[in-house]
Order: sequence, then C-alpha cells, then structure tokens
Amino acid sequence: MAKKKSGKRKRAQEEDIALDYDDNKSNQPGATANTTFLPLTGQCHHYRKVGEVPFDIQKYWHQRHSIFSEYDAGIQMTDDAWFGVTPEPVANQIATDLSLRAPDEKTTIIDIFAGAGGNAIAFALSERWTNIIAIEKDASTLACAQHNAAIYGVSEFITWVNADCFSYLSENRSTIDASSTVIFASPPWGGVTYSNTEIFDLSTMHPYSIQEIHKACTDMYSVLYLPRHSDLRQVAKLAPKDKKIDIVQYCMKGASKALVAYVPASST
Repeated sequence: MAKKKSGKRKRAQEEDIALDYDDNKSNQPGATANTTFLPLTGQCHHYRKVGEVPFDIQKYWHQRHSIFSEYDAGIQMTDDAWFGVTPEPVANQIATDLSLRAPDEKTTIIDIFAGAGGNAIAFALSERWTNIIAIEKDASTLACAQHNAAIYGVSEFITWVNADCFSYLSENRSTIDASSTVIFASPPWGGVTYSNTEIFDLSTMHPYSIQEIHKACTDMYSVLYLPRHSDLRQVAKLAPKDKKIDIVQYCMKGASKALVAYVPASST
C-alpha cells in the first residue's frame, strides 16, 4: 500500500472529522466540522519487540508488515484490532476490484466496521470515491485508524465517525442516498474460535449475525468481508429477487484469508 503523494482526489470533507454521533445529532453524511483527531490512548500500541506483545496476538504481530507495510513508521493498534484488520494486500485488491465492480453512480462508500483503518486507507488510496465514511464504535480503535491513515497520507480524505454503525445508519437513513452509496462491512467474526468448524454458521457470528448486518443495508449495494469457510447457502439467501451475488476468495501465499460477497441492493 503506497503512501498517497498527491491531492488529486476530491476531499470528502472540508476538514478531518471525528464525529461523535451520540453527542451531536447534526453529524450526518456530508456534514463538516472542526478538525478533531481523537487522542491515542493507553489501549493503543506500537509493539516493537515480540516480548512486548500479548501471547494471543504474537502470531499476528509476526505478520505485521503484511498487515501494514508501513508498520515501522509507527502504526498503532489496539490489541483487539489485530484480530480483525484486513491484511494490506487483500485490502488493496478488494479496493481495486470494487472500483471496477461498482457502477459509476456509486460515489460514496461507508465502512461500517472501520477497525484500525486498513480498508478505509485502501479505499482512499484507490482514488475511486468522492466520499469515504469510516465508522468505528470504539474510540481508541478509531484513534488508531486516524493515526494510521495519516501515516499513509489519506486521513483528510476520510470522514471519521465514532458511533455504533447500526444507530448511525438508522438515524441518517433520510440523508443517505442509497442509489449512490456502497456499504462495506468487515464485521467481527466472534473471536479466534470461528475457525473451529468446517462450515461457519453466519447466523452465530458474534456480536452481529449476517442477517442483522444485511437488514441494516439491504437497500444499498453492499460488500461483506466474511470467513473463508462461511456457509454459502446463507450468503445466497441474501440475494435480491432475480439478482445474483458474486463471491470471491481472497488469498495470500496460496491460502485463502477471507471471502467477500458482493451483494446488489434490493429493488425499492
């Protein structure tokens, strides 16, 4: 993932935004606000040596340069964020594929589980989107995402929202133009035990089932980043009438990391 070197891309906002939806009901897509970067907290870390790293995330830390190629520039992560971040080559390929797949009228992308920022950064670097909105419920994780996007030179092209994504989508339904919006969802999969089954039951995905996520964005083109062994029958049930879902397995070094379902919007 190369750092952004130019300002060719149209800014999504006049200034960087860290919107706290619960405290400011005027925070809606397209709104502007004073520049606010959330401060890094004690939950944000840049581990330099394996001895500093909690045991359960050491295997991810050993892959840190595949997760963020600019890791040594000071990438920050909360411990929980290591489990959900999309590896950089996969994030870049998804951004490229989505740029080609999404119809031209799609100009806004909302990353509803932004995490440490990997996908939002890739979307910004693709220079495909007029507006990029990244929603993250945990303030410390969002602070990491803002910090990481700044390292890649794209933080000002992303609207940052500190909120519960379901509340945000529900309360802003009247101001979100479904015809021009794509939802990207890389939800929590329920911890490391998700891989213990041969076929993953998406209805048990914790804390949000696939049905709950799909219901929140059914009227918009949506892109779902899911476990590689997800039950494809459950994914197929998300298809609107007379439309199909494209499913792509994304691999690194010959091994699948995840599948992505490209789900058309339901007819209105």
